Amino acid sequence: MTALKGGIDFKHFDDSFALTNKLRTTGVDNLIAAAQAAGVRRFVVQSYAGWNLQHGGSATKTEADPLDPAPAPAQRQTMAGIKHLESAVLNADGIEGVALRYANFYGPTADLGKGGSMVELIQKRRLPIIGDGTGVWSFIHYDDAAAATVKAVESDVTGVYQVADDDPAQAAVWLPEFAKILGAKAPRHIPSWIGRLAVGDVGVAAFTEIRGASNALAKSTFDWQPGYASWREGFRNGL
Repeated sequence: MTALKGGIDFKHFDDSFALTNKLRTTGVDNLIAAAQAAGVRRFVVQSYAGWNLQHGGSATKTEADPLDPAPAPAQRQTMAGIKHLESAVLNADGIEGVALRYANFYGPTADLGKGGSMVELIQKRRLPIIGDGTGVWSFIHYDDAAAATVKAVESDVTGVYQVADDDPAQAAVWLPEFAKILGAKAPRHIPSWIGRLAVGDVGVAAFTEIRGASNALAKSTFDWQPGYASWREGFRNGL
């Protein structure tokens, strides 16, 4: 569950996620207690794979890699919420727990979708590439996320699984390509120090430091393949 509406304030990231963090902690604890009381056997929860993965090193991270040990101060509460969410579900007595770490969603109603806030920024050339743009993003279309979720619900495995497409891409790659697909002008480039003034350390890291998510474990475990192997195909075929 999430409770996100409108744009995210990257300088005050935890403030934007305050209600979502409550859902990921108190809300999940209450749901687990209700599930245990009702004799529910299986509990599948929504987690995330993106900025929270360990920065640096390989372009993609697996479920075996640790989460980022040193999140930006503005993201510490949200990281704690994600960790609580996964730990609570995976360690609940009498429950088969599964945490699905979805990559960045795109598709209808998403920020990266028709009429979405990020699409509007790209079309207006107001989403620049910060620094060298080497931050790696992973994406997943809503339809593919739903298909993977059904597989997870109907299986009997437990654990953490990352749900992403096959094509993690640096911001310097996906953002210009997306602008081209939208028929917009190429994004501007700004140095990191200017980006930090506008969106803080969180926003700069999203363009320069974050890493993508490997989907190999989910594919092999659930016999699942994303319908859109690459965000390129998904964006071109309509959002």
